[in-house]
Amino acid sequence: MLWYVLTSPSCWQHAVLLNRFNYPFELEKDLHLKGYHTLFQGSLPYYPKSMKCYLSRIPSRMPSERHQIGNLKKYYLLNAASLLPVLALELRDGEKVLDLCAAPGGKSVALLQCAHPGYLHCNEYDSLRSKWLRQTLESFIPPPFVNVIKVSELDGREVGDVQPETFDKVLVDAPCSNDRSWLFSSDSQKAACRISQRRNLPVLQIELLRSAVKALRPGGLLVYSTCTLSKAENQDVISEILNSCSNMMPVDIKEMARTCSQDFTFAPTGQECGLLVIPDKGKAWGPMYVAKLKKSRTI
Repeated sequence: MLWYVLTSPSCWQHAVLLNRFNYPFELEKDLHLKGYHTLFQGSLPYYPKSMKCYLSRIPSRMPSERHQIGNLKKYYLLNAASLLPVLALELRDGEKVLDLCAAPGGKSVALLQCAHPGYLHCNEYDSLRSKWLRQTLESFIPPPFVNVIKVSELDGREVGDVQPETFDKVLVDAPCSNDRSWLFSSDSQKAACRISQRRNLPVLQIELLRSAVKALRPGGLLVYSTCTLSKAENQDVISEILNSCSNMMPVDIKEMARTCSQDFTFAPTGQECGLLVIPDKGKAWGPMYVAKLKKSRTI
């Protein structure tokens, strides 16, 4: 069933994240009439009232809104599982947060639905993806809030050296083998290239996490996420960080999986600090791996 859902776009579902900066009240009424329900109906340990996300049990997709300069979009279409790393970060008003691999911008937009950070640093090394990121932020965030957002094109592996112990929260939504799009591709040459890249990705992911650890202040939270099923890119990467960084501690997020079981199917990870959403019939979300770590305070 997992592989069938992954390779069958007719089974895919799209959640609708409403933009609190241009709230679509009429659309919300229409979603209710069409049988959509709010995501995370259970009581998550952290779930801000300002975040509203709707989904349907049956595969469906609303049309995307076009980017128009000066007009904020009313909603963002996304894989519902991609909100889990955002919620795991537990963002509070006034905090400094780093989105280390931020393009195309969906998680940055979702973070801003949760709280008003004092400073949000959105980094994307790839210049084309960075343009996409800037456009996404411009489409959803009003000018007053843009003043607390910085977009950079730094090599994520160097950010920790440039801004050591700066951030209260760090999100590393790492480049990964992206099983959903890779499996759906029929280009054999691209597939061979991706297999080669897949071998090298864990090295990059570990380097990005080491940089994130440096950028995080003592007592701060780090969330790592991928959209792959690969243990080498998920659990093994986190195990390497925990084994080599004595100041990083695992944070138990099993409660998040228990609370979200109505909307997501989870596979065992063997880690209390990690969870893995796998696509299932009627719950075609993921893959999405999420791990949560905390930086110990210096004595």
